[in-house]
Amino acid sequence: MTQQYPLLDKINFPPDLRRLSRTQLPDLCAEIRQFLLTSVSQSSGHLASGLGTVELTVALHYIYHTPEDKLVWDVGHQAYPHKILTGRKQQLHTIRQKDGLHPFPWPQESEYDVLSVGHSSTSISAALGLAVAAERRNLGQKVVSIIGDGAMTAGMAFEAMNHAGDIKPDMLVVLNDNDMSISENVGALNHHFARLLSGRFYTSLREGSKKLLGPLPPIRHFASRAEEHMKGMMAPGTIFEELGFNYIGPIDGHDVETLVKTLSNMRDLSGPQLLHIVTQKGKGYKPAEKDPIGYHGVPKFDPAECCLPKKAPGIPSYSEIFGQWLCDTAIDDVLLMAVTPAMREGSGMVEFSQRFPQQYFDVAIAEQHSVTYAAGLAIAGMKPIVAIYSTFLQRGYDQLIHDVALQNLDVLFAIDRAGIVGADGPTHQGAFDLSYLRCIPNMLVMAPSNEQECLDMLTTGYQHKGPAAVRYPRGAGIGMELNKGKAIDIGKARTIRQGKDIAFLNFGALLPDVEKAASAFDATVVDMRFVKPLDTDCIDELANTHSVLVTVEENVTAGGAGSAVSEYLVKQTNNSRVFTLGLPDEFVKHGSQGEIRAELGLDAAGIERQVNDFIKKG
Repeated sequence: MTQQYPLLDKINFPPDLRRLSRTQLPDLCAEIRQFLLTSVSQSSGHLASGLGTVELTVALHYIYHTPEDKLVWDVGHQAYPHKILTGRKQQLHTIRQKDGLHPFPWPQESEYDVLSVGHSSTSISAALGLAVAAERRNLGQKVVSIIGDGAMTAGMAFEAMNHAGDIKPDMLVVLNDNDMSISENVGALNHHFARLLSGRFYTSLREGSKKLLGPLPPIRHFASRAEEHMKGMMAPGTIFEELGFNYIGPIDGHDVETLVKTLSNMRDLSGPQLLHIVTQKGKGYKPAEKDPIGYHGVPKFDPAECCLPKKAPGIPSYSEIFGQWLCDTAIDDVLLMAVTPAMREGSGMVEFSQRFPQQYFDVAIAEQHSVTYAAGLAIAGMKPIVAIYSTFLQRGYDQLIHDVALQNLDVLFAIDRAGIVGADGPTHQGAFDLSYLRCIPNMLVMAPSNEQECLDMLTTGYQHKGPAAVRYPRGAGIGMELNKGKAIDIGKARTIRQGKDIAFLNFGALLPDVEKAASAFDATVVDMRFVKPLDTDCIDELANTHSVLVTVEENVTAGGAGSAVSEYLVKQTNNSRVFTLGLPDEFVKHGSQGEIRAELGLDAAGIERQVNDFIKKG
C-alpha cells in the first residue's frame, strides 16, 4: 500500500471504517474505486460490477454492525469492495487464482461472507431464513440482501419476496438497479423499472426546477439528483408493495452520504423493507461506463488505455464454434429457435442475435423458464435450442425431466462450460452434467473430443427426434480445419489408436491428454463420443481383447460415463477390470483449467501416473 490511499490504508475491517466521519466517506469511496481498478487491472477479474457498488458497500458496512449484522450478496460479482473492506485488500490481487481469494463471497474465507454464491437470485431466500432465525432466537441481528435488477428477474427472487411479505420479518432488500446483469437486462420487469424512472411525476420534477437538475448517467435516463432524493414518494401500489414490502426509492446509489442517511433511517424499521437504488455499472472509470459488458470480467490491462487489449487471433472457442453453427443452421431453417437465460455473450450468440432477431430469445436469468419455454416451442412444431452453461442447467433440472424428456420433445441442449471452467471456481465447474443427464430416459447425451466432433454432434442432436444434449468445454479446442457439421451414427464410437492390453475409453475433450498417456502403454484409445446410448458392441469387444479398461471424463466419476461402462459390464457378468478417471467426489476449487487438471491427475502425466498405480495394485 502507498500514500495514494491515506484513508483506505487505515481500514482493515469495518470497525475501522466506522471511526471515519461521514464527510470523509466520499474520499474513501474514491480511494476504494482507484484501488479496485488498479488491483483488478493487474490481476484480472470482475471489474464493472464492483465499481458500481463502492458507495453502497461503504454505506452498508458503515451503518450495519457487520459481521453481527448479516449482508447477503447476490451472485457476488459486485462484492470486490466488500472484500476490500473486510480484511482482504492485501490479497485482492490473488482473486480467482489458484490458492488465492475466492471469486465470490465464501464463508470459509471470511466471517463477513454469509452465503456462498455464484448463481443469481438466491440472496432474498437466504436472507429471509436468517431474519426469521434471528427473530426466533432473539439474536438482535439485522439482515440485508443486496440484489441486482438482473437477478430480480428470476422467479426465485419473487418466491422469496412473496413469502417474506406474508410472514413479515424485519429485513431489508437493497435493489441495485443498474439496468444490467452481465448482458443488458430484458423483460417486462426491466421495463417496469424504466417506467418508474421516466414517468410523468419525475418528468415534471425535471422540468420544474433547473436548480435541482443534475447530469444524467449515460446508460439510462435515470432520475435526476432531485428525484433521487425524493425517497418514499413513489405512488403506492408498486409491484413490491403488493408483495408486502415497504418500498423506498429510487435514490442515487453513488451519493454515499444520502445512502448512509437512508440506511440509518431504515435500519430499525419493522417488517420487510425494499430500498431501490440507481447505480451505474463501471462507475468512475469511463471505459467501463461506456462498455459495462466488456468490462464485466476483464483480463490484465492498462487502465490508462481507452480499451481492453484485443484478443489475439487464434483458435476459436467452442462457444464461438457453436455460435457460427447456429447462424449457419438458421439460414436454412426458419423453425430454429435459440433460447438463452441471459448468457448471450458467454454462449457465443451475439452474431446470431443480430442476424436472426426473430429466432433469438433471451429469457433473462430464468433457467427453469428457458427449458419449459423450449418445451412449448417444440410442442408447437418449432425446433428449439437451449444454449446454457452446465452449472446453470442444474437450475432447470426438474423442467428438463418433467417438461421435455417425459414428453420426448425435440429440444437440443447446447451445454457450454462442461468440465473444469477455471477461475470461477466451485459454483461454476461443469462437474455433474453427465451424471444428471444420463439417468434421464429418452435423453441423447454426447461429449465431443474436438471442434469438428462438436459441430457434427450439434447437427446430430438438432436432427434427432427427442431431447438431445451436447456438452462441450470452456475455451478453445485443438485447432483444426472445420467442415460443415454432419449427422453421425448415434451410439457409435470411433477408434483413435489400436494397441494392446489396456484400452482407454475417452468421453469428451480430454482426448489429447488421453492419447499422450496411452502412448506410454502402447494402449488402445477409443473416443466413445456418446454417453447415452453407449456403444455396447465396442465395449464388449474391448472387454474381450484387453485386460484393463480405463475410462476418462471431465465429470464426477460418481454416476458419470465411467459408471455407465461399469454398470453395463456388470449386467453382462463381465469381470473386466475397469479403472474410472474423472473428477473427485468434492467441489473443485478455483484456478486455471490447466492447474486444476494437473492437480486432479487429468493431464497426460497425471493419467499415466494413475494408470500405473492402478496396474501395480493388481
